[in-house]
Amino acid sequence: MKTKSSSKHPASPETSTETATTPVFDLQLPEYYLNRELTWLAFNKRVLHEGQDDRNPLLEKVFFLAVVGSNLDEFFMKRIGGLKQQVGAGVRRLSIDGRLPQEQIDACHVVVHEILAEQLLLEKKLRQELAGQAIDILKYLELPSEDQELANCYFRNEIYPLLTPQGMDPAHPFPFISNLSINLLVSVRYPGTDHINLIRIKIPTGAEVPRLVQIGKKNVFILLEDLVANNLPLLLPGMEIESCAAFRVTRNAITERSEEQANDLLAMIESALRDRKFAEIVRLEVERGMLDLHRGKLAAELGVDEEQDVYDVDGILGLRDLFQIAAIDRPDLHFAPHHPVDNPELLGDDPNIFHTIREQGNIFLQHPYESFDTSVERFLREASQDPKVLAIKATLYRTAKNSRIIKYLINAAQNGKQVAVVVELMARFDESANIRWAGFLEEAGIHVTYGIVGMKTHSKLIFVIRKDYNGLRRYAHIGTGNYHSGTARAYVDFGLITCDPDIGADLTELFNYLTSGCTAIRRYLKILPSPKQLKKALLSKIAREIEHQKEGRTGLIQLKTNALEDKEMIEALYRASMAGVHIDLIVRDTCRLRPGVKGLSENIQVISLVGRFLEHGRIYYFKNDGEDEYYIGSADLMKRNLESRVEVCTPVESARHKALLREILDLQLTNSRNVWEMRQDGSYIQRRTDDEKGSVCVHHFLIDKAEKRSAAGRLALAKKKNKKKGGGRHGQKQDDQ
Repeated sequence: MKTKSSSKHPASPETSTETATTPVFDLQLPEYYLNRELTWLAFNKRVLHEGQDDRNPLLEKVFFLAVVGSNLDEFFMKRIGGLKQQVGAGVRRLSIDGRLPQEQIDACHVVVHEILAEQLLLEKKLRQELAGQAIDILKYLELPSEDQELANCYFRNEIYPLLTPQGMDPAHPFPFISNLSINLLVSVRYPGTDHINLIRIKIPTGAEVPRLVQIGKKNVFILLEDLVANNLPLLLPGMEIESCAAFRVTRNAITERSEEQANDLLAMIESALRDRKFAEIVRLEVERGMLDLHRGKLAAELGVDEEQDVYDVDGILGLRDLFQIAAIDRPDLHFAPHHPVDNPELLGDDPNIFHTIREQGNIFLQHPYESFDTSVERFLREASQDPKVLAIKATLYRTAKNSRIIKYLINAAQNGKQVAVVVELMARFDESANIRWAGFLEEAGIHVTYGIVGMKTHSKLIFVIRKDYNGLRRYAHIGTGNYHSGTARAYVDFGLITCDPDIGADLTELFNYLTSGCTAIRRYLKILPSPKQLKKALLSKIAREIEHQKEGRTGLIQLKTNALEDKEMIEALYRASMAGVHIDLIVRDTCRLRPGVKGLSENIQVISLVGRFLEHGRIYYFKNDGEDEYYIGSADLMKRNLESRVEVCTPVESARHKALLREILDLQLTNSRNVWEMRQDGSYIQRRTDDEKGSVCVHHFLIDKAEKRSAAGRLALAKKKNKKKGGGRHGQKQDDQ
């Protein structure tokens, strides 16, 4: 990397204390920043590697392959879609790494093709390994005759009535092609004629129509489109089939409109969802072997660039459907079963959770190692039933299809509690579900609002006001993950259940802001909310570490986040590194900072952890001259999270909970099984150890730690109960029963 000599470029205010011989870096230069899209694709390569890693069980490798397919779908819908919108609008603004929108698209296509080549090799390898375990994904023509008849019977009874052949001629215009649907393009002609007709057949999808058709009770599968293609004479009787090939389109998902100009936010979101259905196509995938004439016709009719936007697929179209195979019940081909344990701090012999919270002060949660049901859901369930609870407030960004969280909120309203819920309608890909939930909540008499105009409410909060024995007391859950029971089993997240009066006062202010929309200045005692306070606070804490370092006291910053994209945050971290502060960054996917650049970032290491669970929790640690500060929260270090979303980070202050966070950070920073180290150019190398057998997956290690904590908690509780039985009752604690 080039450095700018201070003799040629006068030092800026933040570097004015440096000596004349110290390199001065112009942090506005694009060469010091990586591209957001390319670093995200690098993350997808790391996920793909988990599918290639033979230390993982077979069906888990299939799962990772399906994740890669799903991730690429979303990448085209969100990231390529957004860049194409910029190109169409004539945007000439450079990204912070110095690229025009079209240049970013071009660079992404190169990397996508690299991923697809590796993905195809892995797909072929895994299909061979599956066959070795009597799990076969075959072509229809590879089935023995008796299995073909079983498949044909299934087609006639279950699929044939669902199909609608659509012609393409002057009387039948080119049909609408829905996003991510599997389609067949069939060319046919009447016997004795030369005229070719093109017909589109959409393959039905949904929970009741699996993409991979199981033959009988065996683990033998064929693709549904392959079954349809081999039964075309029944669907198109009397016609001669000339060719048949599958295709799939991906549409732009960036169809949001300006909230400021909307008279009715709900109507605006519903309109945007309709727009998304008909949005511009950003990718066309075609089965390899499709006739060039038909490939070109599809590209022309769909309005895509045949050279850039059309992908010939040699394997399975839509690899996300391999989740069906990954879910096969073969315990020997999966990770050892994981059953979340009860949090030991919630194992008290008092059945009332509010008494336990009051006794503990704060309860720290680690999901998925600890149960979401017996912690977060229990907290809300008891709040909905407790006659002393007067009010409940919550934020909802994403939740499960059959959500108990929604059920308990409705129960609370039916039990006479005041209930207010801030529903984020613009949670991408969950807009329709959130609109429905908002309707259910309103019908139950719950006060529903949609947050602050122009901002997404991304914070994860449940706030309970209860009439305790000595007056009103406020209880809260603040988390890093959504109130979604499904992702709570697969995502690594953290939470804090607390009755801290300062946090309670802060959340009172925050919910008043969210429900009123009033932007008056609000003061917070402990929490760090965005968009007003969080970014300023983090930058201030980084600057404080720099001052400690300059004064001879060792500075240390450790940040665990899903993404590091905000330019001001990166600049601050660069300045801290140049001042000698050691910085550890655990960044799951996008990271625009270049680590290890001499003179600039040689004190920064960046690692990424990819394994059994998805890393989703955020931890922000500052040494603060030995007064260790830990925060957890909903915000990533991205411009959107810090400046245009409502996020909340909360301090973790008790010594025992700080010790848990320290254990997590130390383990992830020293682990050799799932860690990738980032290099200056944005590439990653997997950390290796000479003793592979002794290298334990960090997630499995934390499963074991959680089980031991829970077992110790149960043992302590049993001893406490036995002691009470032996000693009788010597007193009665003051409570509010």
